[in-house]
Amino acid sequence: MGFFSGIKYNIKGFSLALKTPSLLMLGLLRFFIVFFLSLFLSGLILYWHEQILSMIWTPPQGGWLLYVWNILAWLLSLFLAGIAMLVSYLIAQLFFGVFIMDYMSRITERIVLGHEVPFDQGSLLHFFFYLIRQEIPRAILPVLITLLIMFLGLFTPFSPFILVLSSVVASLFLAWDNTDLIPARRMESLGDRIKFLKQNLAFHLGFGLLFLIPWLNILFLSFAPVGATLYYLDKEQ
Repeated sequence: MGFFSGIKYNIKGFSLALKTPSLLMLGLLRFFIVFFLSLFLSGLILYWHEQILSMIWTPPQGGWLLYVWNILAWLLSLFLAGIAMLVSYLIAQLFFGVFIMDYMSRITERIVLGHEVPFDQGSLLHFFFYLIRQEIPRAILPVLITLLIMFLGLFTPFSPFILVLSSVVASLFLAWDNTDLIPARRMESLGDRIKFLKQNLAFHLGFGLLFLIPWLNILFLSFAPVGATLYYLDKEQ
């Protein structure tokens, strides 16, 4: 299952969620949480876009350089708005999303298998903090490091290449964040789960490709646990 299978499973999961009321409601809940956070942060960035650019490049007094500066100001604002979406996703993920993702994955597992594979979760509070701990190495840290690389890339001649590469890497880890739901829930070791990611890089790149589409990425991220769970179960059988 390669690159194009990743795209197919993402769309397949989205389609299944639209047909399943419980998945649809949970996905919409995630969507609106991330959407309103993104709208708020992006609005702040767009409001202060000139001041942000001024910290990097002082506005020229006039001439054609002023037009270039204005174009770059808006390009930078759009880029930062995209970053705001990622930051909004991480904030929502840490406080709300990780539990919703796991529940969506369990529902999908019951739809496909007819039952949920049993596991020892302990108390609800213990399991909640366990899910948050799993989220740090597979999404929080990779995406934060990617954002740092993107920011540093703005000050190098290779910034366009760095920005594209960093975005692809971020989408790769966001894809793994979803395919890792079942093995993490079954308490498999982190080493084995990273090995699974390495063995299926092409799939994760394809699955994460839809996360690079501005604004639509919030929608696909909201329902991604469904397609990722379908993939993992198919891979397991």
